Amino acid sequence: MVAEDLRLEVSRIHKLDGSGATKAFCDLSIFDSFVIKGLRVVEGENGLFVSMPAEAGKDGKWYKTVIPLNKGVMDEVEKLVLEAYGG
Repeated sequence: MVAEDLRLEVSRIHKLDGSGATKAFCDLSIFDSFVIKGLRVVEGENGLFVSMPAEAGKDGKWYKTVIPLNKGVMDEVEKLVLEAYGG
């Protein structure tokens, strides 16, 4: 399945004020059937990027809870989210 077949849509974006690295939180709808909550738009050393949802483990480390299985899908998600953010 290619990324175009996923019918991805940004269902909510909440932009943050301030000087922190996290610039926005976002929810992503897939197939009009699933919602992934908690994607983040982050300002990194090389510009804006999209970080997938993660949760803290008992060991204090952060673990992704949603993992795209191929680069094409992640590229499509990042393009869509950054367009919605306005960057």
